[in-house]
Amino acid sequence: MFNLSAVPVPDLSGKTILVTGAGRGIGAVLTGILLAKGATVYAGVQKAAQPDWQAHLEGAHVFDLDVTVPASIASAIACLPGKLDVLVNNAGTIGPIGHFGSIDSDALAHTLDVNVIGVHRMITAALPLLATSQGTIVNAGTGAATTAMEGWTAYCSSKAAARMLTLMCEKELATRNVQSFFIGIPPTDTSMQGKIRASGLNPISQIAQDSLVDPVVPASVMAWLCGPQARSLNTCLLDVRDAFFQDMAGPSSSNS
Repeated sequence: MFNLSAVPVPDLSGKTILVTGAGRGIGAVLTGILLAKGATVYAGVQKAAQPDWQAHLEGAHVFDLDVTVPASIASAIACLPGKLDVLVNNAGTIGPIGHFGSIDSDALAHTLDVNVIGVHRMITAALPLLATSQGTIVNAGTGAATTAMEGWTAYCSSKAAARMLTLMCEKELATRNVQSFFIGIPPTDTSMQGKIRASGLNPISQIAQDSLVDPVVPASVMAWLCGPQARSLNTCLLDVRDAFFQDMAGPSSSNS
């Protein structure tokens, strides 16, 4: 349906990268790519990685990380070797899925805590190290940040806020030589998409699983943003589907 290919990822030797939400899906695949390209990866997982994803994490420094708990974030930062080149804020949640009047406000608050406040917590905690290394922030985004979708009050609202948060990072952290990106990710074959499909709400839930994007595609783009070429980009708002990335990918590219 999307006909997207993975982009070639440059050598990342010498880079120290922290990935949140690394226990499964795009985060786990991204961790595997970063390791294969020579990066030192610190992989934050909220719970033990599922068996299907553990192979991607072999070689990473894996630790428990809950972005809603400041003490958990402080422990994660303390694990770092006094150096951080890239922070990838990949952790996120889709729920609650449901019509506006039926969703629980406390459940909505939790989604905002993960998708927005958690991103802010991670950035502020990592900022001293990122500023020292003239580092990069990569925030996982979505087209839902700019498009209202039936049943997605929590997801659309929180990702719209995360998008603006990234714009604020670009505006206020550039003076510290920290670069920020918000990368839109198309419907991808992950467990999150399984929840969407089960809801039956809005057109995204109707996309057949075999038509979804392979996680390696957005993971490869996020990995590319960790590399030196990304420093030449002059915008923080990007999308995996952008011609820039797909021209780079070509018809038969892989992450290798």
